[in-house]
Amino acid sequence: MPEDLPFNINIKEPRWDQGTFEGRARHFFTVTDPRNILLGPKVLDEAKNIIENYRNGVRTPGLTEDQLWKAKYIYDSAFHPDTGEKMVLIGRMSAQVPMNMTITGCMLTFYRTTPAVVFWQWINQSFNAIVNYTNRSGDAPITNSQLGTAYVSATTGAVVTALGLKSLTKRLPSLIGRFVPFAAVAAANCINIPLMRQRELKFGIPITDENGNRLGESTKAAQQAIAQVVVSRIGMAAPAMAIPPVIMNILEKRAFLKRYPWMNAPLQVGLVGFCLVFATPLCCALFPQKSSMKVSSLEPEVRDHILAKSPGAELVYFNKGL
Repeated sequence: MPEDLPFNINIKEPRWDQGTFEGRARHFFTVTDPRNILLGPKVLDEAKNIIENYRNGVRTPGLTEDQLWKAKYIYDSAFHPDTGEKMVLIGRMSAQVPMNMTITGCMLTFYRTTPAVVFWQWINQSFNAIVNYTNRSGDAPITNSQLGTAYVSATTGAVVTALGLKSLTKRLPSLIGRFVPFAAVAAANCINIPLMRQRELKFGIPITDENGNRLGESTKAAQQAIAQVVVSRIGMAAPAMAIPPVIMNILEKRAFLKRYPWMNAPLQVGLVGFCLVFATPLCCALFPQKSSMKVSSLEPEVRDHILAKSPGAELVYFNKGL
């Protein structure tokens, strides 16, 4: 019976085994589901109440296990795992596909002129800055000054990289020029993510034991977390920015697009969206969300502090961010 739902279901962890790629992929297909951005404040708040009540031992009348897990994934899609704050709509992972398919599609379509490259790289890195800040690890605040410096540095780096690559490909085949946006995005991710999460690199991110008890903060854990996110983001962008250019290069030589050139952008956006529906969750699943690190790999002072309290400790855990 629904009223007999036990309180021993571990909703602190995902529903599927995060020790396997398949389990992580199923988890992220749910978290990144674009339909989640259509959920209104009432639905989000109801999900939050169900989860908080369950954690506090308060049973919601008639609640089933499937409804509990559905509420958890609605909650996870909209609220930050460390701060518990409701995340900015376009910064949520469920907004990745619709936002990125539009921006990336336009980047791949309008790559021939310098003003277009500058504009779409700026738009893309502005969006990435919001996503990187929204999905940061830890609960420590970042000042407006730090945020502003990181944003300007990241967007400037992306635009300069894109323009530099564009100038190098002027004498190369047109197909090569189509890959400039991907190269720029890959390089920019290596700049944008560390800059937007620079506070973590300076002061560290929270590390816990396997039971979630906080042990301190570690900059080494932050370095590993950010490196994993950079790899995931580049992997996420690769299919969407590598496959459509090849297809569009073929289609543009056919009579259809010559007759209806206005279909170029919609087709490109659609192809990118199809790639992102799969690439986004699968690349998020490359590394566990709750990442781990050997105690011996931590900075000396943090390692010594942990071993003084728990001499047998071997691993610490942390939220790597997304």
